Amino acid sequence: MIVTFSIVTSSRWILSPTGQAAPRGAGIAGAALRILVGLLWLYNVSWKRAPDFGQDSGKGLFGFTQDAVDHPVFPPFSWLVEHLVLPNFAVFGWSVLVIESALAVLLLTGTYVRLAALVGIAQSLAIGLSVAQTPGEWPWSYWLMISVHVALLFGTSGSVFAVDAVRAEGIRADSASHPAWRSLALGWGGVISVAAIVALLMSIGDSPFTSSGARLGGPGLSIGLGSYNLAGSILLLVCGVSLLTAVLTRRHALAIGAAGAGAVAAVVVYAQSASSASILGGTNTSAAFFVCIAVIGAAVWSAGQPNSTPWASGSSVE
Repeated sequence: MIVTFSIVTSSRWILSPTGQAAPRGAGIAGAALRILVGLLWLYNVSWKRAPDFGQDSGKGLFGFTQDAVDHPVFPPFSWLVEHLVLPNFAVFGWSVLVIESALAVLLLTGTYVRLAALVGIAQSLAIGLSVAQTPGEWPWSYWLMISVHVALLFGTSGSVFAVDAVRAEGIRADSASHPAWRSLALGWGGVISVAAIVALLMSIGDSPFTSSGARLGGPGLSIGLGSYNLAGSILLLVCGVSLLTAVLTRRHALAIGAAGAGAVAAVVVYAQSASSASILGGTNTSAAFFVCIAVIGAAVWSAGQPNSTPWASGSSVE
């Protein structure tokens, strides 16, 4: 009974909104850290390319995974990679893409931050065990990756500019006095709209459905929001304007339109990720960004429903 109670309590804590009563300054600092780590994972999915994930060329994800065997960090882990992961690499590749895309979405949107932090700790450890001893790698990179996710697990990063903040208001039932959904929709709507306008300007003169759209960001600083052709840019702009209008008119229903458009766009990009033809000119990073839009839109819409508790775990345990 004690063990069961402990498991249930721990699960509620992991799924509950983070940092509900955090000081404003600590919340802002935590949110900045969370978003920065989310951008790390968002960019990281861009080179996880289906369907072979680098197996044919020996590069990409396959090459880094092979490093766990060629340059062992922890021999038992290397044995698992050699005898379990590499023989089933396609399944492993898709699993990594899903996990890292989910990390990007959950951290950037501030949704179930504690759960994302736990997954991030595990994924960072797995990456470190694979490549920390590879020539040219800096092992401290992976210690720092693990540490930053530990900080997010016990920190207050979900109290500001986060879906968790909207969830917390639903649990407290005081969203009228603490309108977290407004700042969330306004911030995301602004970011999406600006990104869309930049992509639109960069796409002038190109075919509307070119398979490789304008890239927002680049490899130099390893940061970016994906690639979008003219069609993708217009869809992105529609999503951003819908969120901004939802705030200005207090019509939460507009946000569900952005959520639906983001979800459909993500499915389209993912469905074409194994080919070179993307009608939205997108990459895996673009797809994850569209999923972020879907999550934000759904949270804003949910906040406007009577007696809503957006995706609450049933507990506000701190």
